[in-house]
Amino acid sequence: MMCVICQEGLLGVRRSCRRIRMYCRTCDKEFFIHEVADQLDQKTEEILEKYNVIIYD
Repeated sequence: MMCVICQEGLLGVRRSCRRIRMYCRTCDKEFFIHEVADQLDQKTEEILEKYNVIIYD
């Protein structure tokens, strides 16, 4: 999944204490899951399925 800000980097999953965020591996912009939920591709959904709880902040 591509970053909506820089249009170059791929989004990854950043897990920290009690929260999961998506982040751009190029520009390091962090996104709440609900900000990019409508743009998730199959590969990203499979990664997020590994987490049993996703909190929407």
